[in-house]
Amino acid sequence: MASKSSSAIPQLTRRGLLALGAAGAAVLPINLRAQEASPALPNEDGPFDLVLEGGRVIDPETGLDAVRNVGIKDDRIAAISPDPLEAARTLDASGHIVAPGFIDLHAHGQQLPAAWVQAFDGVTTALELESGILPIAKYYAMTAAEGRPINYGASAAWTYARIAEMEGLEPDGTLQWFQQAFAYSNWQNTLATPEEMDRILDRVEEGLREGGLGIGINAGYAPGYGRKEYYALALLAKRLEVPTFTHVRYNSTIEPLSTFEAFEEVIALSAATGAHMHVCHINSSGARDIQACIDLLKGAQERGLPITVEAYPYGAGSSAVGAELYRGANWLQRWGAPDASSLELNGVPLTQAKIDELQASEPGAVVVMHFLRPDADAEDRRLLDLSVLYPGGAIASDAMPWSHGDTLLNGDIWPLPEDAFAHPRSAGCYSRFLSKWVREREAIPMLDALAKTSLIPARILEASVPQMRQKGRLQVGADADVVVFNPRTVIDNATFVDPVALSTGFKDVIVNGAPIISDGTRIEDALPGRAIRRPF
Repeated sequence: MASKSSSAIPQLTRRGLLALGAAGAAVLPINLRAQEASPALPNEDGPFDLVLEGGRVIDPETGLDAVRNVGIKDDRIAAISPDPLEAARTLDASGHIVAPGFIDLHAHGQQLPAAWVQAFDGVTTALELESGILPIAKYYAMTAAEGRPINYGASAAWTYARIAEMEGLEPDGTLQWFQQAFAYSNWQNTLATPEEMDRILDRVEEGLREGGLGIGINAGYAPGYGRKEYYALALLAKRLEVPTFTHVRYNSTIEPLSTFEAFEEVIALSAATGAHMHVCHINSSGARDIQACIDLLKGAQERGLPITVEAYPYGAGSSAVGAELYRGANWLQRWGAPDASSLELNGVPLTQAKIDELQASEPGAVVVMHFLRPDADAEDRRLLDLSVLYPGGAIASDAMPWSHGDTLLNGDIWPLPEDAFAHPRSAGCYSRFLSKWVREREAIPMLDALAKTSLIPARILEASVPQMRQKGRLQVGADADVVVFNPRTVIDNATFVDPVALSTGFKDVIVNGAPIISDGTRIEDALPGRAIRRPF
């Protein structure tokens, strides 16, 4: 199919996403291969607790795209019908799309304020999988005690285990603990002894036994770890049949120690062990070398390796300034960036002198790195499209926690302070994808786009996390995690200067059958979110 312009790529059909046709049928690995939906369950009889009336109902798995009424009982979808449904409460969905709630596989903002911000972006499940957390049991207990408007969960964090064993710091189940660990370097750049490696693996396995959703391998923050350590993690993942979620070891367009080599490492371990290897944010990891990296990934998938991917729709990443990503005399060359002003703090471009100062005094400070300028450069837009529109790839935000000055925002804080800061993807990832790629550029049809935000993330996890088999679908019997949005007006309002601006266009957001946003307004004290957790 011809593209609409030199910067666009061919539209992806549902068959292209979920089956990829005869030429590429093997590209979608493991449970993402073309699948038949489960046999349709019959509609239950009313009355229902809640009915969404007259919306354009889209289910990415069955291909349903029609005006229907949706009946909800308790926490499940109980009926989908062209006929009127009786209910205790009815919400008018006419002129809106009714779709499965969005599943974010990469959400570092696990705090209560961050969850509310993501709810306004259509997210009904936000999972911390790339970094992960330890101890897993403590994380789940603390989050459940506070409550969440959306579903939550985490992987078992390899970096936390490494820091604990190599720095003597005991993790406390929070992301703040990890940010503070950037003041130490042993865990980032030193090989573990055999005894240390055994203890690291024991900690990770304990996290999995406590219900962690896989193994978070934040390798880009500890590039000095051993190859055999990564191999041992892959063997552990295969033994327990869980995915790994990897931020690849290197982020560089130049060899040696390039991103291309890091992608090769993931592929080799998947081939050697059979482990399901999920590659996080291929857009920022691949950056300007993304074409070669994508060719590598597709070649591996076409040969049947269990590899999955995700991307977020921005040409800028975010992490702690003390990370190895921004260290060394050639760090700008590795990124392919022209100068230090590509790195920003609170929307202000930095100089190398300021970066050096922050790395010494405040290494956990969150900065934004512009590796592509897709809004200003057609070639950069094409490179970003390669990741965002990757066949079978999920959209995942890499949402960051919100900070106010030096303080991370925790607890029952709403609204956020006007000068609160995080990467704008933390507020606008999914609305940006729908507004720019679907509505404005028509680069992907709505049904296929919704597969990337719901069905595909669910399928990435469902082999090892049974709960996910009832998510990412809008079918009778599925969990009632539902979004109602206006496709003509949905938009991300967050910018790098004003990241706290909430997305608009989501009329209703429903989690486990309970509305948390109604007519675009937050329902105070609505905390129906539940833990997403492996059986333990």
